Amino acid sequence: MASHSRLPAFDVGAFLCSSGVAKGVTLCRRSQVLFAQGDPANSVFYVQEGAVMMSVLSKAGKEAVVATFGPGDFVGEGTLAGQSVRMGSATATVPTELLEIERGAMQRLLHEQHAFSDRFIGYMVARNIRVEADLVDQLFNRSEKRLARVLLLLARFGTQDDTHRVLPKISQEVLAEMVGTTRSRVNFFMNKFRRLGFIDYNGGLKVNDSLLTVVLHD
Repeated sequence: MASHSRLPAFDVGAFLCSSGVAKGVTLCRRSQVLFAQGDPANSVFYVQEGAVMMSVLSKAGKEAVVATFGPGDFVGEGTLAGQSVRMGSATATVPTELLEIERGAMQRLLHEQHAFSDRFIGYMVARNIRVEADLVDQLFNRSEKRLARVLLLLARFGTQDDTHRVLPKISQEVLAEMVGTTRSRVNFFMNKFRRLGFIDYNGGLKVNDSLLTVVLHD
């Protein structure tokens, strides 16, 4: 499971604010769409606080959640690879604070600021490892283990930041889409996790370290 805490120490948020390249702080309320699938792709967002969900809508009208993002993550970086339109929709799942950087300004930073470009490359490598792990998880693991892994990722397990062990409000329907199963199966496993002490519902959904046993168990 990838951990951003292993990347070189560099305060990306402070750097973006001090360098003057950010267009400003974007504040999104819960369920607010940051950008929609098909919108022009002309900027990158950096998550300072909160959480963002990326979803894709098929031509048949079926929607699937393909990624989630939290503090320290970049959203919409596909524009740097030549994407002219957004390939998915980004929605805040909790009140979220982001910095927006125009594509040209982001490209200049990557060329001119080596500490920033090193941090960004490290982030993209970690992100690629995460995508590969997600694919393996989807292909080979049963739904119970996939759900446990999703919850640990949402709780940012393995990072030095323990403040995100209580998850933002997320519906079982969304979890079912992320896991690739039904809501009834998610509800069954969530009740099982709670009985075993892997998760708690006091003041929000808290993910305990013991949930890792589900992922490690063959």
